Amino acid sequence: MVWYVVDGMDGSGKTTAADMLASELRSRGRRVLMISHPNTDTLVGRLEQGFLHGDSKLDVILSTLFYIGDVMHSLAVMRGRRRYDYDDVVFVRYSMAVAYLPDGACRKADRAVRLLLPTPDVAVLVDVEPETAIGRIFDRGDELEMFETVERLTAIRDRMIGISEGWVVLDNNGGPEGLADGIRSKVLGRS
Repeated sequence: MVWYVVDGMDGSGKTTAADMLASELRSRGRRVLMISHPNTDTLVGRLEQGFLHGDSKLDVILSTLFYIGDVMHSLAVMRGRRRYDYDDVVFVRYSMAVAYLPDGACRKADRAVRLLLPTPDVAVLVDVEPETAIGRIFDRGDELEMFETVERLTAIRDRMIGISEGWVVLDNNGGPEGLADGIRSKVLGRS
């Protein structure tokens, strides 16, 4: 089994990239399980998502705690008996979520995550300019989450780039064709 993680800031195109990756893998005859975070199929994922719409310190803390629970649940699913049903597992969001923490906590949390949590076989960071991301967020028409402003996305992007050592970074400023090419050449060329 190959475990892929597709991560990036809000509006970067994580889900689009993960869908493209899963589709490409399936076209090669692979059985793929894709799990997105927050995983709204679970109670912990729904609670996590609910707290993302607040902006208080308590909302940040609770959304973070529920995110950790959500990811732990997904890891258990991936490693459980169903693992034999799939050739590949794709997570949408994983450890880059530490970039949503304040500057001082981000690098410490990244080090802790790298020590405590399993490392994916292939980690993909979908990168995009914050202005492009916020435009996509507005185009979705969803209620804005606490981190979805140009200023916050700029800081989050900077932190993500700062901790992306060992990740495949895909530029998603140019549209779907460039993203699909990057998945085929940079991501699947590595696996």
